[in-house]
Amino acid sequence: MKIQPIGERVLIKPYKEPEKTKGGIYIPESAKEKKKQGDVIAVGTFEDGKPLPLKPGDRIIYGGYSQEEVDFEKEEFVIVEFKNIVAKYE
Repeated sequence: MKIQPIGERVLIKPYKEPEKTKGGIYIPESAKEKKKQGDVIAVGTFEDGKPLPLKPGDRIIYGGYSQEEVDFEKEEFVIVEFKNIVAKYE
């Protein structure tokens, strides 16, 4: 199976936060700061059918509060609207 976002949405594999510090101290879930960074897995299209200016494999930073968390084949993904993508980096 494959997930394909519909409309101006992007499917992202978010980066995992380390479970312990470099010194070996474990960080509880409540103290972890979620960085909103990840790799693009799949991309939807604009309303007129034109492709979004992203492609699978791009590394992005995203913001906003309206994101959909999805568990698929024992992996966690996030679907965000294209307008919430702040930057693309290498």
